[in-house]
Amino acid sequence: MQHVVFNQKGGVGKSTITCNLAAISASQGLRTLVIDLDSQGNSTRYLLADEVSADQPNVADFFEQSLKFTIRDKAPGEFIVNTRWQGLDVMPSSPMLDELHGKLESRHKIYKLRDALKLLATDYDQIYIDTPPALNFYTRSALMAAQGCLIPFDCDDFSRRALYTLLQNVEEIKADHNPDLRVEGIIVNQFQPRANLPQRLVQELIDEGLPVLQPYLGSSVRIRESHEQSLPMIFLDPAHKLTREYVALHDALL
Repeated sequence: MQHVVFNQKGGVGKSTITCNLAAISASQGLRTLVIDLDSQGNSTRYLLADEVSADQPNVADFFEQSLKFTIRDKAPGEFIVNTRWQGLDVMPSSPMLDELHGKLESRHKIYKLRDALKLLATDYDQIYIDTPPALNFYTRSALMAAQGCLIPFDCDDFSRRALYTLLQNVEEIKADHNPDLRVEGIIVNQFQPRANLPQRLVQELIDEGLPVLQPYLGSSVRIRESHEQSLPMIFLDPAHKLTREYVALHDALL
């Protein structure tokens, strides 16, 4: 299964959700890959920590290859790096993604990622794609390639207003380019059950018939420690309440 984690609003937890779901997949024995399409590289640093190197293969190298004529293109798997955890790999991000964006768009390389995922699907049970906070070339490439779209929602009125446009964009890509794409659901993140606003906003989404996933992911300082130590929650603190919420969410998606 190939999941793209997408929201055009920044700071909603895309990288955190991507890496924690992927880490749980790997911990359950599933061969798992994270593809980091965001030039900020948060997922890459989360999973590789100090092992991030400018010399290692990355997703920008993969896209750049499509702009050159070569006798033999490298296979998609040659741009993948192993993490320290068994069964969890990553195709790292690179700042070069920003520089390549216009060239890739003008040369119509939008389906290169889709072609790569078809090959990688034989090697991985679960593929999670982290995307930039914009509907740009890389995000559209991911939506045209993936089977499912997960939408983080941070219980904010601005996020709710943007959600309708986001869903419309996904449905348009589904209709025009990828009939296999479906919205797997809205992931409620940083949920505060004792606050009135988050409860009201989420209930309104449910009342409108939108696919809000259970359980909601709570707010905890432990997730910041997880970022700092480059340890997804399942490896940092398996018994923590937030970890159990992630596991339940992961299993519900399966």
